[in-house]
Amino acid sequence: MVEIYEILDSAYVTGRDVAELFTNQKDVIVDWQEVQGDKGKTDFIKIIIKGTNGFSKGGSAPTLGIVGRLGGIGARPDITGLVSDADGAVAALACALKLTSMKSKGDSLSGDVIITTHICPDAPTRPHIPVPFMDSPVDMIEMNKYEIDLNMDAILSVDTTKGNRLLNHKGIAISPTVKEGYILPVSKDLLEITEIVTGKSSVVLPITTQDITPYGNGLYHINSILQPAVATDAPVAGVAITAETAVPGCATGASHIGDIDAAARFCIEVAKRFGKRECAFYNQHEFDKMVKLYGSMKHLQTLGKTH
Repeated sequence: MVEIYEILDSAYVTGRDVAELFTNQKDVIVDWQEVQGDKGKTDFIKIIIKGTNGFSKGGSAPTLGIVGRLGGIGARPDITGLVSDADGAVAALACALKLTSMKSKGDSLSGDVIITTHICPDAPTRPHIPVPFMDSPVDMIEMNKYEIDLNMDAILSVDTTKGNRLLNHKGIAISPTVKEGYILPVSKDLLEITEIVTGKSSVVLPITTQDITPYGNGLYHINSILQPAVATDAPVAGVAITAETAVPGCATGASHIGDIDAAARFCIEVAKRFGKRECAFYNQHEFDKMVKLYGSMKHLQTLGKTH
């Protein structure tokens, strides 16, 4: 955790710097690429940690995606240092480093784990109520293009979620599962894992229909934690790193290693169970029945009729 934090806390860090942590590792594939946007550039990184019965080896175990969601890890030159918004990237990359270490020590998971995020030490900011948001050099459509892999059978989206007054809790919280435009019940399995990892009662992030629609439609979003859900039919659950007060995403000195560590450990425990089909994000039978009764809600994954 600290190793990742220190690497990212730099005005010069690139995707290559992060990728070098995972090169020459058996059954680990790492790729990064620089992408230019209207507001600058960022480096997207993807790390695939192969499971013993994973898709990459022709196996049948399901694949978990872990997405570190953020606008940027820094807002230089206006702001000096690693910003609060970086927490999602730190957590996701810490997961990759730990899973790689586990594999080298003989503890391989059954299914593949695909971890994605992006590295931008000089992202822009933008106004938001109640506190300013970090912006991104590239738009959300482009971001999802690089961070969502169609081989992901379920996704944990890890994001700093401190810029609100809806959840007054320091630590982590999980969201209801989102799938194909439906906000589904909170997974009981994810709740159980949260409580085991934190040793405390689970906390749920409240979300609305607006939060699961794409950025760019002019609607208010709590943040980008559930934007992966607009780009896939796989179930998505948000893993929010939270605070008791409203903290700007562009604030420095606001990252708490213990909370980021809890988010990373939660994702790793989910990965262990998910690959063995011991962790369900939603009830397939009930979802199918709901679609039969009320129809598809996939239109909520689009920009809507006026666009």
